[in-house]
Amino acid sequence: MKAIPYIRVGTSYYKLVKAPTIAGHFNEFLIPWSIETIRQDHGKTYLSNISKYDGFTCIPSHTDFKPEYYHFYNTYSPLSKKPQQGTIIYTQKFIKHIFGEHYELGLDYLQLLYLRPVQILPILCLVSRERSTGKSTFLKWLKIIFENNLTYLTNDSFTSQFNADWANKLLICIDEVLFNKEELTERIKYLSTTNINMLEAKGKDKREVEFFGKFILCSNNEDNFIKIDGNETRFWIRKIPRIDQEVTNYLEHLEAEVPAFLYFLKHRRTHSKHATRMWFHSNQIRTKALTRLVLHNRNRVEKELAEILLLALDHFNLTEIDLCPIDALNLLSKTRIKTDLTQLRRLLKKDWRITNKSNTLCYQKLLMWQDGSLQFTEAKGRYFTITKDFLIENFDALMNDEAED
Repeated sequence: MKAIPYIRVGTSYYKLVKAPTIAGHFNEFLIPWSIETIRQDHGKTYLSNISKYDGFTCIPSHTDFKPEYYHFYNTYSPLSKKPQQGTIIYTQKFIKHIFGEHYELGLDYLQLLYLRPVQILPILCLVSRERSTGKSTFLKWLKIIFENNLTYLTNDSFTSQFNADWANKLLICIDEVLFNKEELTERIKYLSTTNINMLEAKGKDKREVEFFGKFILCSNNEDNFIKIDGNETRFWIRKIPRIDQEVTNYLEHLEAEVPAFLYFLKHRRTHSKHATRMWFHSNQIRTKALTRLVLHNRNRVEKELAEILLLALDHFNLTEIDLCPIDALNLLSKTRIKTDLTQLRRLLKKDWRITNKSNTLCYQKLLMWQDGSLQFTEAKGRYFTITKDFLIENFDALMNDEAED
């Protein structure tokens, strides 16, 4: 008997259609369909054969998918490719290229996506200034595997208040990402760890839905595609090297190995243990690319101040230096950096997390003259003590990096 492509959810009718793609695949969609059109096309008695549901739900599963739960229609899309034993030579080589020294962790990430789709995972970021690195190929490959459960967003669509097109997706991929506002970072951080989200479609009321989406960001901007601080643990940033020898039909090889790769994931033992809510411990996924991003996110005021202090420490062969906010203001005035005492006091206390003396004490005050020469003079104040180790750890790599650039 031919499958009936219609369903009734509540009092509304829908048709399950398959839209062809350029790649030769099909994307399934539910489209509202009028009852009168169904009668005209199939006759009155046809309506009694249509499956009826009380509402929609979205429960992800790749190994035990069920089209309905307690008379609710499951909008999650089952995978068309089934596990089948075989070779995964191209796939393993590609994963090693993307994840490098994190190869086993990368396999764990992909295995969790397949076997535990509701598990919270870190925000995976693939960055590189170079072209032909495989970032876009990685997203296309994941689309082949997870099909309609992966969607692409632009910066504008992520910032839009309407999210019905991605709120129930497993993977939300944003290519050429540039989040230059802190509120965008806070939003994606919140969504990466929450299990509840508000779904909003045009012309419809907001409603609360369960959220299990994972974000993958790609960017050619390695230094400041998103604003994060040094304490951030939710981002897994991989700098992707250039592919030495480009193969034009590489994606076709990867697609041919998908059934074998799913079989491999299904029978593989995970390399890492469930250490945090995002599975991986932050130390496991910390990379030089993350450190570079954090350093470049520091504002110009603190970078200039740190450079002056490091210059003084090296010039006078010191291991630490004492500084009051007014001293920092005078030093920065020689570099024409605009700031004020309030910002500098907040920088030292909140950002650098240094505590000043509780009483007014004598200390050696650093001065900079118009010709750039440095000198110490005696002064009194509730000064902050800044060590050379702190500055080197937080700023030396950035300065060396900028010098190389």
